[in-house]
Amino acid sequence: MEQTKPTTAGSVSVSLIPSHKRSRNTLFDGINYVLLLLYALVCFIPILHVFATSIAASSQLAAHPFLLIPTQFSLDGFRFIFSSNTLPRSLLNTIFITVIGTALNVIVTSLIAYPLSRKYLKVRNPIMLMILFTMLFSGGLIPNFLLVKSMGLLNSYWSLWLTGLVSPFILIILKSFFQALPDELEESAKIDGASDPIILFRIILPLSLPAIATISLFYAVGHWNTFLSAILYMNDQSKWPIQVLLRQIVTVSTAGVGDDEFGYIPPSNIVRAAVIVVATLPILLLYPFLQKYFTKGVLLGSVKG
Repeated sequence: MEQTKPTTAGSVSVSLIPSHKRSRNTLFDGINYVLLLLYALVCFIPILHVFATSIAASSQLAAHPFLLIPTQFSLDGFRFIFSSNTLPRSLLNTIFITVIGTALNVIVTSLIAYPLSRKYLKVRNPIMLMILFTMLFSGGLIPNFLLVKSMGLLNSYWSLWLTGLVSPFILIILKSFFQALPDELEESAKIDGASDPIILFRIILPLSLPAIATISLFYAVGHWNTFLSAILYMNDQSKWPIQVLLRQIVTVSTAGVGDDEFGYIPPSNIVRAAVIVVATLPILLLYPFLQKYFTKGVLLGSVKG
């Protein structure tokens, strides 16, 4: 911290840090700013390119394959992908998977994290060791598939929800947040005759909205980007989430995405860019509304825990 010393006039402060150290700090800050700016550009330029490709005219895109700022605009790519019900159906499937899956994740994670955060639970340390063990080792791809198949969950959304019902990492975050809450809240509630479910749902969870918003965002992004699980467990194309459809469009073809009666099939790169924008935009729009809770929840759950 920079220290200052008042002069005889009492109105001017003189820094006690040597000038060469201040220069080094300024140089260090400048290098950090440049590196962060370069990193931001590396992340932002591909997004800008995809968005520009989705709204650019095919003639301009043929002349300039790597386009950042289009001057000739066209929405044929979006009109084409929405001319049939394939993409809207996949988008609705993804929204349904995300909303229901996130709700299940938050409820079950809260029900597990709350008792594990209580000091009077004698077996909480062995349980935490078993939970941590799953972060290092898993059953494997084939055993998981055989388990889902034996339970009769193939072609069911439950195969996507149950296989990732609780994340050990997110569980630790929420557990740490619950531990940071004063024990007096629970003690006073028990004196008034409140049971553990009432304490959790009426006292603990309302006070934990930053943490709940944080883990909800984690789970929601995971469900929105569901790909491998859907490839493994969902054979019915009518139940595919949008990420699986996007993979088919990017790696295979655009067949079946638009309606043959559309009359004009845009270039494949425009169609792919339009689908990527549609698949990415909703989850990007969700971040600004949860950003303040996201930052606060992560800090409280990690520092105080």
